[in-house]
Amino acid sequence: MFRKLKEWFQLNNAIAEKEKKIKQIDELLADKEKAKANIIAEAKLTAESDIREIAEEAIKRKRELEMVEQSLDKHQKEVDKLGRAAKKFKSESVGIKQLIEKFPQAVNLDMVQEELSLLEEAMGDGVLSTLVELNLHHQDSKLLRKEMTANNREIAKLLKAYEGRYSTKANKTIYHLMVIGLKAELQNILHKLKYANLDKSQDDAKALIDKYLTICGDGNANILPTITRFLSELEPLFRNAIQIEYKYYIQKEKEKEEQRLIKEQMKQEAEERKRLEEEKKKIEKEEGKYLTEIEKNTKLLENEQDETKIAALHARLAELNEQVEALEEQKSEIVKRANGRAGYVYVISNLGSFGENMFKVGMTRRLNPLDRIDELGNASVPFKFDIHAMVFSDNAVELEQKIHERLNAHRVNKINLRKEFFYSDVQQLQDIVQDIDETVEFKTTLLAEEFRQSQSIINEEEHTKEKTQIA
Repeated sequence: MFRKLKEWFQLNNAIAEKEKKIKQIDELLADKEKAKANIIAEAKLTAESDIREIAEEAIKRKRELEMVEQSLDKHQKEVDKLGRAAKKFKSESVGIKQLIEKFPQAVNLDMVQEELSLLEEAMGDGVLSTLVELNLHHQDSKLLRKEMTANNREIAKLLKAYEGRYSTKANKTIYHLMVIGLKAELQNILHKLKYANLDKSQDDAKALIDKYLTICGDGNANILPTITRFLSELEPLFRNAIQIEYKYYIQKEKEKEEQRLIKEQMKQEAEERKRLEEEKKKIEKEEGKYLTEIEKNTKLLENEQDETKIAALHARLAELNEQVEALEEQKSEIVKRANGRAGYVYVISNLGSFGENMFKVGMTRRLNPLDRIDELGNASVPFKFDIHAMVFSDNAVELEQKIHERLNAHRVNKINLRKEFFYSDVQQLQDIVQDIDETVEFKTTLLAEEFRQSQSIINEEEHTKEKTQIA
């Protein structure tokens, strides 16, 4: 009888244990399903955000295309209008030529010359100006317009200076035609200029000068020395015009890069918030375990009579409370970083990769900032980075900006502002950082351990090689 009762109790205990395990498995499965649902929801939100951005960009591009097409239609109408006017002038000039040939006394040549002088004066640059003015980008900037006007003034002075050197009408006419052609060609070069083809445009300007030298060399040898001097003085002015127009593209690229930088910062902040939220959930889960343990030990303490056990329970509760307080501090730090601008500003160098006068000044919101430094020292560079300063700040974004502003003139990449590298010596950098925050601990030594060890091995190998050769 007792044996059966014992077996029955054991069976009940085994069933209870199995039920407990089944319950744990059910809870685990529920947690997994919940995590899966959260991941799917987050992925869906990210995808919807990306789709919205792509749709907005497509609408923007469509509007830009429509504006370009409208501008093209407008210019095409202007070209057609000028073409019709040119045909009309051609027919009228043929009629005038025939009139002069048949009735030479009917035309007062002195009056014609006077009218031509008035027309030339009214045209500003005279007959040497181009009839069609292309829409160039420097015209949209007051500063660039001023620079180009000054450069054009120098060109006009040069043209005027050389015009008086031609005594015959034939040579002067050749000179005028050449100037008109050069101006038109320069306009075409400037119109085709883009951010990625500065070198090609400069080469085109040189090729243009060489082409006109070749043409003149095959023609009238008497004017070749003068033409050569003229073109050699004109070439740097043409190259300067290209540089002025190119400044527009540099500014536009900077604006694009600033927009990319803002988007990148927003993306990083979103990823950081997500990472912090995951850290917060882990801490809350851990905190829940400690709170359960505290509740359990508190109940045991209420019913315990043994003084030794009471002391042990008090010690255990104190330990658990300390752990909960530490977790609360971590949670508070996460909330501060997720909702604000707190983080670490770091100053690092890589002697083996970039030399002793290049440093990176960046910012991270990671709870462990060394994770970010390890990422930067991955396979993309041959050696690890040395840390000169790691500064925690409640407003790390502002602190980083202040240091960047002081170092801006020494920025390595003037276009891509996400490349936060600067030319400086370590002492100057220390002065700048500590001038902004005098409490910062700054290490001036460039350890570069891996680099120096590698150099030592290389030197040893070369020494061994030399000894072998001598032997």
